[in-house]
Amino acid sequence: MNTAPAMNKPGNSLAEKGFTLVELLIVVIILAILAAIVVPQFASTTDDARSSSADSTLAGLRAAIDLYYQQHNNTYPGAVTAVPTAACTGTAGTGVATGGAGPTATTAFMEQLTLYSDASGGTCSVSDATNHRFGPYLKKADIPTDPFLLVSALEVVAAGDLAMGATAGDPGGFKFDSQTGKIIINIAAEENR
Repeated sequence: MNTAPAMNKPGNSLAEKGFTLVELLIVVIILAILAAIVVPQFASTTDDARSSSADSTLAGLRAAIDLYYQQHNNTYPGAVTAVPTAACTGTAGTGVATGGAGPTATTAFMEQLTLYSDASGGTCSVSDATNHRFGPYLKKADIPTDPFLLVSALEVVAAGDLAMGATAGDPGGFKFDSQTGKIIINIAAEENR
């Protein structure tokens, strides 16, 4: 009788076992299916984040505009000049609201929301108890970027149109009517927020 230990035949040892090609293909197919399910959810999350950011930014701008309107005798920012008539101990505003529209009205709008202002809308970088006692309404001196095209621009118009829409060509940023106080994202697909 042979009492020698049995030798393992090639291919029978545990060290030589592995995955078959079919098993690997099944794992790859399962991973592909999971990726197909998860990736669209990430895209949806990104769109939701942009929408939430747009709503939040517009709410902040609208609150600042409404507060300015209440404290400045029912006048919206950008509708009147930001050049102060009273003494300013700091840097005086320079925005002349020519008809409440255009680049000068945009400058007046930004100064009236980001600097201290008097009751007539004149602005100054320094507050004083007598003249420039209102504001600032926004903490940053720049208009925020829209979350869709990432444009930081403001177009001020004086159309008096409550149904105002985005500018042709969808330039992005924001559009404000200094007569109605309406502010929108300047993109046609997002103007109704």
